[in-house]
Amino acid sequence: MQHEKPIVNSELSSQQVKDIGEQGLLKRLQRFCPPEIIGDDAAVLETAPGQSLVVTTDVLVDGVHFSNITTSPEDAGWRAAAANLSDLAAMGASPLGITVGLGLPGEVRVSWVERLYQGMTECLQKYNTSIVGGDIVRSPVTTLAITAFGQVNPSQIIRRSAAVVGNAIIVTGVHGASKAGLELLLHPELGQDLNDEEKTALIRAHQRPQPRLDVLPILWKILASPCPMPHAPCPLPIAGMDSSDGLADAIIQICRASGVGALLERREIPLPKTFNYWLTQEQGLEYALYGGEDFELVLCLPQELASALVQHLGEGAAIVGSITSGSTVLLHDQQKKFPDQVLSLSQGFQHFNS
Repeated sequence: MQHEKPIVNSELSSQQVKDIGEQGLLKRLQRFCPPEIIGDDAAVLETAPGQSLVVTTDVLVDGVHFSNITTSPEDAGWRAAAANLSDLAAMGASPLGITVGLGLPGEVRVSWVERLYQGMTECLQKYNTSIVGGDIVRSPVTTLAITAFGQVNPSQIIRRSAAVVGNAIIVTGVHGASKAGLELLLHPELGQDLNDEEKTALIRAHQRPQPRLDVLPILWKILASPCPMPHAPCPLPIAGMDSSDGLADAIIQICRASGVGALLERREIPLPKTFNYWLTQEQGLEYALYGGEDFELVLCLPQELASALVQHLGEGAAIVGSITSGSTVLLHDQQKKFPDQVLSLSQGFQHFNS
């Protein structure tokens, strides 16, 4: 489904959306989509026999989810696409395509919109995925609404509600890097003890997050028949979601949906090594638990399978705790230097909170 990358015309960088109108802008943006799909009232996507269609929608608003202070148009587009692909990965699904709903003030430069689409395309092409449609409207604030479509074998659907007592809790990579990158962008005076390469890595974690679709083939290989655990249902149910709203949020949401609790070991939560140079332990943990936008997967499955998955994924992946009875999500310190802490959604970012 890959197609030739459109080139943004720098000579028209001063042209505004209101100068070319809706149809003119649509014509310009159709270059980012496969010609055989665009043109009708809806996209038709063929899925393989025995596959379930997975659909997810994400809305991003200028000043809330992105800004010209911290993200270029290309980075905003990349992050928007990555967020939706991450949601598909969290369901165990492979992407098929996305549609883009765009609300724009008339004064927005056409080149800004094209660069936004360029960033989306750059992210999607890594996963052989395309923009297959969308809509554009006038709006007092720039708003980007993406709907992503994916497919999954019904026996491989990952749900939040499938966690059971005794499951190990896995994270597929380090947490807190995106939050750290955002802080460096907003406050360049921070991180004086970091070199340029270390700063760039953290900033890139924020601007160009990687959806963990690469985890799925490894997971399915480990869970392939014959059933790896005797007397257990095959295929084994796996609980999970992504950590786009923070690690604590993901674990709490899984526990709520599954009717269970969790015990997390604070020293097992993987943090970027650079945190040791400029953040306290408490600050680093706060970034990991509540910073959000790391787009790693949080999965719950039997202990021996969890160990095998972590070994295959390598550095950054870790078992951070286990599923317990009850409903409390508890952060624990085995060395008893810190008291146990009950985690809650109110501690992280929530829309409409004061």
